[in-house]
Amino acid sequence: MGHQGSRGERQISSVFLGIAAVMAVTGWAVWTGYAASPGLAVFLFVTSAWVVSLCLHEYAHARTALHGGDITVGAKGYLTLNPLKYTHAMLSIVLPVVFVILGGLGLPGGAVYIERDRIRGRWNHSLVSAAGPLTNVLFAAVCTAPFWLDALDGVPFTFRFALAFLALLQVSAAILNFLPVPGLDGYGVIEPWLSHRARRELAPLAPFALIGVFALLWIPEVNAFFFGAVDGILRGLGVSELETYCGHDLYRFWQDPNGLCTVDGAQ
Repeated sequence: MGHQGSRGERQISSVFLGIAAVMAVTGWAVWTGYAASPGLAVFLFVTSAWVVSLCLHEYAHARTALHGGDITVGAKGYLTLNPLKYTHAMLSIVLPVVFVILGGLGLPGGAVYIERDRIRGRWNHSLVSAAGPLTNVLFAAVCTAPFWLDALDGVPFTFRFALAFLALLQVSAAILNFLPVPGLDGYGVIEPWLSHRARRELAPLAPFALIGVFALLWIPEVNAFFFGAVDGILRGLGVSELETYCGHDLYRFWQDPNGLCTVDGAQ
């Protein structure tokens, strides 16, 4: 019975498989141009792929915590990739999707409750925090692989633009997550190495610091600097600013098209 329970705790959920199926079907529709509305297909493909990446982000935290000593993550459902099992589905899934729709920003999601007192050693604590954003880095590498491998021959323009925008979301999420700010994974990486007094004094700042980061992003100069850094990384991976712009433009299909990213006949 214990073995069956353990196996069930690790079984991939039907919710995640359903989201992955939407990603696959809409990705096929974007590639083939089968969809009546390319923009709607891009919207569904990028959104479902973004949710898949959020699930993998949280899974990475939980899986690393399991190996670090927190054996409770299985019973909490964190190893099933089911986003409905997270501590705050609103913070982990809904809010990040809303930010993508409204601002094209990869907001760090996240709320798997790790019992930190079970984790053994400072290095394991740091690895648990780093595992999530490293998943975004890996996802970005996969999305941009056709660009930096110079393997774009035969890749439809619409699909190329969708990948470029999805990569932008992953890179922005990784950068934000790795900021050493209380409440973000970057702080979780360095927190075990801080003094007990410093940790105690910084802990109450976590919710306010997170809000502060996003408030700063509303300042035009800060926003321009941040997205300039994101674009710089993407250019290093072979993705042009025009491609990410067109991906975002197609994603927001409900807006009036400006003609710059028309792909009719280009495929």
